Amino acid sequence: MVSLIEELEARETAARARVEELELQIAELTTRLEAERETWSRLRVTRETVTQVTAEMSARSTAGEPVPKEPAEPARVRRVGAIMVPHWREGLSVDVLPDVYRDIVEVVADAPGPMQAKQIVPRIGLPAASAKIEGTRGKLKRLVERGWLAEDEPGLFALAHRTAGKTGEPAER
Repeated sequence: MVSLIEELEARETAARARVEELELQIAELTTRLEAERETWSRLRVTRETVTQVTAEMSARSTAGEPVPKEPAEPARVRRVGAIMVPHWREGLSVDVLPDVYRDIVEVVADAPGPMQAKQIVPRIGLPAASAKIEGTRGKLKRLVERGWLAEDEPGLFALAHRTAGKTGEPAER
């Protein structure tokens, strides 16, 4: 006969397995949801742009104005880029980082020691697939380049600067 404690342990183990399975499903669904939102956003912007351009072209043709053709030689385009991951500087908070980068820095900050990309991926809600690990590794390298993280040993990432809460005040590591 099974004791009450053994029965409770068995039920606890089963409940933990169900929770872990649901957490994996949530992470997968979250990833899929983010991808679909991005697709939806791009399609909406594309449709709005096409609608605007065709309306302008239609207005020009009904007004008798010639529709401009592409120049024979492309005009010089001045590229203005925005740095999505700013360089770390004293007083800068993790709040300035895009969500996924902020999540990565917070996971590394909470860790007792340096972490590998494959350890970080599940903690930021992504499935532990090699594509996600490689993508996260690229983000980790970018955070190292910008001074947020340090890579003292290849593949091991740690905070480059300890910050106090959300204020970004540095403390020695």
